[in-house]
Amino acid sequence: MLPFACMRLNELSLAEAARRIERGETTAEALVTACLDRIAERDEQVRAWAHVDRARVIEEARALDGAPRASPLHGVPFGIKDIIDTADLPTEYNSPIYRGHRPKADAAVVTLLKQAGCLILGKTVTTEFANNHPSQTRNPHNPAHTPGGSSSGSAAAVADFMVPAALGTQTGGSVIRPAAYCGVFAIKPTFGSINRAGTKMLSEALDTIGIMARSAEDLGLCMQVLTGRTPAAEPTRAPRIGFCKTPRWSLADGATQSHVQNAGRVLANAGAQVRDFELPAGSDQLFDRHKVIMAYETARALGWEYWNHGEKLSATLKARLDEGWKVTREDYDAMREHARQCRRALAEAMGEVDFLLTPSAPSEAPTSLATTGDPVFNRAWTLFGVPCVTIPGGAGTHGLPLAVQLVGAMDTDMALLRWASWISQRLS
Repeated sequence: MLPFACMRLNELSLAEAARRIERGETTAEALVTACLDRIAERDEQVRAWAHVDRARVIEEARALDGAPRASPLHGVPFGIKDIIDTADLPTEYNSPIYRGHRPKADAAVVTLLKQAGCLILGKTVTTEFANNHPSQTRNPHNPAHTPGGSSSGSAAAVADFMVPAALGTQTGGSVIRPAAYCGVFAIKPTFGSINRAGTKMLSEALDTIGIMARSAEDLGLCMQVLTGRTPAAEPTRAPRIGFCKTPRWSLADGATQSHVQNAGRVLANAGAQVRDFELPAGSDQLFDRHKVIMAYETARALGWEYWNHGEKLSATLKARLDEGWKVTREDYDAMREHARQCRRALAEAMGEVDFLLTPSAPSEAPTSLATTGDPVFNRAWTLFGVPCVTIPGGAGTHGLPLAVQLVGAMDTDMALLRWASWISQRLS
């Protein structure tokens, strides 16, 4: 990475951009103008943005430059996934059903950002209703490869230096996987950490708002604003790491397996205690049967669209909803109870480690625009409700980013981010 002094404003991390604004070395207007110029230069190729109002954003930046500082992130721009309501911009869920839709109120998370003096740069592209039908977004490292989904635009925009941070959502693997494919940091927090009011709901039991940025420090600052949590203390010892291959390790390609294993060796050489970690008995079902809960809840959450505008749904989503309506209440309840039992067992087992080290995705971004990739290394953690952080590093066989994923115990988000910073320094 270039020294901060050599970077253009739009290439700065969120933390460094915020510090420069606070010191008076730059302005919110200059920062957002650099981001807008990058969007104008690159978005025809990347297609990360659904809505950007350049004149409005510059006007708001000028107003923030003249206002008292509201938080350490005052004046910093964010991208907002287009399933999160914004009163000043359309929220269309990447569906023809909602073309031109303008909510009357901002989502809770957007309000929190605005109260902190942050700037909403625009709406980033989502897959259709944040499901698995691919969006128009391309991977900024190679446009023939998927950026992942469903938070495709948010990951691509941060990776391509269009915005220092962006919000996404995860129901299966839609924050961690696209961040890994595009080579940026991300956190899928503990379930319920960030208020979801005003976000288009897919699954009451799974939906989680997450953050993408350029460093663990960036993610920590965002979490302070969005959750009210305070930073964790600097670690005074090396971590105890559970190396968790998961029951689906064979689905990771050779480059990914080597990358995660090498990370474990590097961290052990840096003083970490690394030991193999087996998930509790029965957890293997969660990697495949997460879809029972997601399918049941998504079909009902999109019931109005399904029954009244089915002809405007993609064939991909229509088929998924068809299957969701076939899931019985008995199967749904049984799966939720099984997940609760596994969650309790995992909490007990994780008392012996600080976090788990595991793949973020099975491979680098696939060479395809017809898929968003496989969330096999994300679904179970989403169902457990535990915090996850992806750290970019290395490259796959096609030269695209690889990553490792850290998984913490419930409500250890801020400590996990401290460890993520410790780890990223050593892996880099």
